[in-house]
Amino acid sequence: MTTPSDPTPEGEPGSDPPAVEAKAKKSRWRRWKVYVWIGLLTPVLLFVLYTVIAYSWSYSDGDRSGILRKFSRKGWLCKTWEGELAMTTVPGVMPELWAFTVRGDSTAAKINAAIGREVVVHYGEHRGLWTNCFGETKYFVDSVRVIQ
Repeated sequence: MTTPSDPTPEGEPGSDPPAVEAKAKKSRWRRWKVYVWIGLLTPVLLFVLYTVIAYSWSYSDGDRSGILRKFSRKGWLCKTWEGELAMTTVPGVMPELWAFTVRGDSTAAKINAAIGREVVVHYGEHRGLWTNCFGETKYFVDSVRVIQ
């Protein structure tokens, strides 16, 4: 039997001084906070990474030609340039309408100057964008050439 003045042997419960127990609890709390932050930030970072990749990587690209019928700046919160190209293979046949989005203001100015004329546009298709804030269509035009 031990008396209160006798130190407890190593390994018995209650052998740690209160300062050591408090330090261990504080260490566990810090570790738990780190795990919570990692758990919260990982999905956010993955979502941002996915958005950057989907926005910058082009699924396909190519050229389309037709008469530029409509071009305007649209949107409530996110303003984007949206246009419409009338493509026809045979004169007198109902044209197929192709909607597109323009990112840059310099390209938008060139397209705005070519409304009503026959043009060839180069586009990239971006699939998987999660919002219309980037554009109402998945086709993003990056250059225009007027056919004389």
